[in-house]
Amino acid sequence: MKTKIFQALEPLDVHNQALRANVHPENYQNPVPCSNYNLVVIGAGTAGLVAASVAAGLGAKVALVERSLMGGDCLNTGCVPSKGLISSARVAALARKAGAQGVRVPDEPLVDFSKVMERMRKLRSDISRHDSVERFAAMGVDVFLGQARFLDGSSIEVDGRKLTFSKAVICTGARAAAPPIAGLEAIPYLTHETLFSLTQRPARLGVLGAGPVGAEMAQCFARFGSEVTLVTSDRGLLPREDREAAAVVQHAMEEEGVRFVAGTRGLQVSSSSGSRIRLRHDQPTKTFDIEVDQLLVAIGRAPNVEGLCLENAGVSYSGKGVHINDFFQTSNKRVYAAGDICSPYQFTHAADFMARSVVRNALFKGRARHSGLLIPWTTYTSPELAHVGLTPQSAQEQGVEIDTFTQAMSGVDRAVLEGETEGFLRVHVRRGTDRIVGATVVAAHAGELMGSIAMAMNKRLGLGAVANVIHPYPTHGEAFRKAGDLYNRTRLTPFLAKCFRKWLSWTR
Repeated sequence: MKTKIFQALEPLDVHNQALRANVHPENYQNPVPCSNYNLVVIGAGTAGLVAASVAAGLGAKVALVERSLMGGDCLNTGCVPSKGLISSARVAALARKAGAQGVRVPDEPLVDFSKVMERMRKLRSDISRHDSVERFAAMGVDVFLGQARFLDGSSIEVDGRKLTFSKAVICTGARAAAPPIAGLEAIPYLTHETLFSLTQRPARLGVLGAGPVGAEMAQCFARFGSEVTLVTSDRGLLPREDREAAAVVQHAMEEEGVRFVAGTRGLQVSSSSGSRIRLRHDQPTKTFDIEVDQLLVAIGRAPNVEGLCLENAGVSYSGKGVHINDFFQTSNKRVYAAGDICSPYQFTHAADFMARSVVRNALFKGRARHSGLLIPWTTYTSPELAHVGLTPQSAQEQGVEIDTFTQAMSGVDRAVLEGETEGFLRVHVRRGTDRIVGATVVAAHAGELMGSIAMAMNKRLGLGAVANVIHPYPTHGEAFRKAGDLYNRTRLTPFLAKCFRKWLSWTR
């Protein structure tokens, strides 16, 4: 088991050795369990770490069990390494565009891929201290490394030790799962779990899947100098997003050399000459035949339920994960779940806030609801694409009538000055009111802008009120205020305008 775990940390340089020492130390000895835990947390990804730290901070006796690497996907194979690469890729893109800013860069910027990857590994290692065994043990959490399995509805076993609990929470997350594509099982391919172990840049990279991971990494490697082909489904790039917003992102990616082809359904994959991989589609309207050096499969996730013996605890689950009610309880009312193992929103921040709700409900008889969480998300392409709440389609499906206000970034002075005019901010309000029910932002700093919109929604601050909040000038955040101005202009009805004209005429 440990050999397999450490293979995920290749190359085992000084940075990955430091990461390993933090998140799965080789010679670690599990503690002696106490007689009964207030909370046993299974899985030390984002949800598990938050649940353990919050509960321990409130005085609970907590055990935290992890079979692989503390920090889970986010630290080791997800948010942290991917955003490290994206940062380097953006620098390369800025260097190429420097001439438009009046700055001369004599030659094409040379991307040292090995240095890019080393930088990522160093930063990931630095951040890993926050998720380390040592840090959580210092909080008073009993950390156990090994496979947890339920013995019954109130106890688990790990490494030959029995842990009895009053409450437990399953936070084992999900993993990459390959889709049923002809020939895929016969070739070596990358997933987000192995991509960050690359030491050489692929000259030609194929990417299957046009969700956030596929979009981000396709653009990233194109900026590093790879020839990238992104294979989408018939729904196109970022299918969950506003189609106009996704089109803005696709145009930007195409400008940077990413080739788009449609046809994951019916795709055939095979080995080609040498170590190359062939992607072929023979349907008349989607014919293509492409060779790549590496293939990233960014489609599909599977819940990590294997080995948990959930049946012993009476916990219901399926191929989509552990089943929970609106209060995060499983079919065993003493056992809760949080994060990717049970949520359709597989984001770090969603797992974080689910875990906080679980602690409240499990230990303090709270009634926090899963349906009450307002979850924004961002895809970190350039431009970024962020979303929260309803879209026009979901509003129609739910019978919610909306009005939509769109502010183009080309009308925001700071965006003009930065040369970042592509994109827009779009806010949906309940018809006849200024209550915000959803928003999409596609812009250079969409993720930062989305935080303000989500806060306004959470605190029920209407779009008209947003227009009355003074924003510093010039900032990208003015886009949200300007959307508020657009709403306020609709309040000036012909009747009010006539009244104002009469009043102003009378008071001259």
